[in-house]
Amino acid sequence: MTRNGGPPGRIEHGFPHLDVVRASITALFRRLSADGIRVYDTSFAPADAAFGPDEDLHLGAHRVASAMVRALRLPDARVVVAFRPMEEAATVELASGPEYFVEVSDRFRTHRGDLAAALAHEVAHVLLHRLDLRFPATADNEILTDTTAAYLGTGWLLLDAYREDALTHQKFGYLTPEEFGYVLARRGRLLGEDLSAWFTSPRAYEAYVRGRARADRDHRRAPLAAAGTAERLRYARARRAGTTPGRGSAYRFEEHGAGRLVSFPCPVCGQRLRLPVRGPVRARCGLCCTVLECDT
Repeated sequence: MTRNGGPPGRIEHGFPHLDVVRASITALFRRLSADGIRVYDTSFAPADAAFGPDEDLHLGAHRVASAMVRALRLPDARVVVAFRPMEEAATVELASGPEYFVEVSDRFRTHRGDLAAALAHEVAHVLLHRLDLRFPATADNEILTDTTAAYLGTGWLLLDAYREDALTHQKFGYLTPEEFGYVLARRGRLLGEDLSAWFTSPRAYEAYVRGRARADRDHRRAPLAAAGTAERLRYARARRAGTTPGRGSAYRFEEHGAGRLVSFPCPVCGQRLRLPVRGPVRARCGLCCTVLECDT
């Protein structure tokens, strides 16, 4: 289900779901593999989301839905789009396939430019259904769905549909705008993609920049060699004490027969790595195959 934003002033900001977002990225790597993730190296094209001035509503909706199915690598799936009055932006009926029925709000009859955003979430539901990938909690599953759409190249449309000013207030999905930016930035770092020029919404671009800054911090956390001076000093104090420096810390120390180890999440896929505490070391993540320069 694609959710609309709430009443004016109720759009949530910041990073309240970041733990679930990170767990979602790790789950995608585990289910698809690093090579499987890299297959989604091309984001959904803006031209495929656009409607021509004289394009028939229903034919255009099915054209966009078919493009979304191709973008998410579901060649044997068909999405049938219907319009009806509803509070939500869209819902999907998850069945055995190959046809999946998506109902979208009647307001997309006139706001056609945002239809692709709503379909991005629903077709991601179909992909996760096919992959048999889910979390136990419904709320976490919706976060997983938004994260999947963004990380696999279609969810930038959900962020671009975000509007918030004195006259307009709209947000699709369950991630905050900044969290969408965070996921898109992590995808961009992995695949060498920069979506800065694609955003038509200035507020969406601002959220993307804030999310990108948060994602960049993941690559500057100790014991990664790129960590800043203050972070390195905190890590050194914790290493000497043999204790984790507090809630929210990415790393923790463990005593092992061969000596002390430090464990921390890979900044690319989130898989936890365990390295000996012995100074500069190069580590290769077994899940995403990223080579990391560390100073443990």
